[in-house]
Amino acid sequence: MSEQVWTVVVAGGAGTRFGSHKQFEALGGRSLVAWALSAARSVSDGVVLVVPAGVLEAGTGMLDAGTDVPDAGTDGPDGHRAGVDGGADVVVCGGATRAESVRAGLAAVPASAGVVVVHDAARPLATPALFRAVVEAVRRPGGPAGAVPGVPVHDTVKRVAGGLVAATVDRQDLVAVQTPQAFRADVLRRAHAGGGDATDDAGLVEALGLDVAIVPGDPRNRKVTTPEDLVVAGALLARRDDDAVPGAGPGPGGGAGLGVVADGADPEIVAGRAGLGVVADGADPEIVAGPAGASAGSECRR
Repeated sequence: MSEQVWTVVVAGGAGTRFGSHKQFEALGGRSLVAWALSAARSVSDGVVLVVPAGVLEAGTGMLDAGTDVPDAGTDGPDGHRAGVDGGADVVVCGGATRAESVRAGLAAVPASAGVVVVHDAARPLATPALFRAVVEAVRRPGGPAGAVPGVPVHDTVKRVAGGLVAATVDRQDLVAVQTPQAFRADVLRRAHAGGGDATDDAGLVEALGLDVAIVPGDPRNRKVTTPEDLVVAGALLARRDDDAVPGAGPGPGGGAGLGVVADGADPEIVAGRAGLGVVADGADPEIVAGPAGASAGSECRR
């Protein structure tokens, strides 16, 4: 039996540059979070969703039906709250920074997980094929501690100081890095143990002196940061739908050239696993650990 793969989908940002919680904006009839969960499910034994504390405090009003996160009125196995169609096994509250949010999600990943993938919900067009690529790179015998997707940098890059150009950087060896990023679970936990901060998880693993491999990224796997980015994502999604393979279902893997799911497996969201979920306690939702040996998650309190 192969080791378990769990994915932490990070959707805990405040959306300051976007002007709202962008992760819950609609794209092609589904929220950005829903697209991320669907792709994550294609490789994962379990998925942890990290959201802003206020979202859980307010109930699921901000989470549209396509997001498939735990619903306060639905009891799952063993009395734990199960997600609608099992989109997320656990929902936890994020922190003040991205790294803190990842750590909150990582704390809810069972100790039995051998590989942990971290993915930003702000990249809704990441494909199941891209998830598989980073996981397979880490799983290879003698493989690296982590694997991240990278795309070539086509713009000229300059280093500046005091508003003046200090140097022109040789872009030949540069790549722009994306998510999903996969890591050996023990390595990722060690990288976050010191409470450090970085723009991505690979940076923390690199700081340990460990190897992180680059796999070919997807230029269409753009990060949604501004409202204009959402418009571009919509156009890319429409283009993908126009080119869709007959019989391929909707989802980030459904179009030609965007990672059609192999072996006839749709990237659909499947039933929740491991007995993990959200349980409501009056007006205070809190995260509970199921029987799979997960660490207790953080609480979301008003």
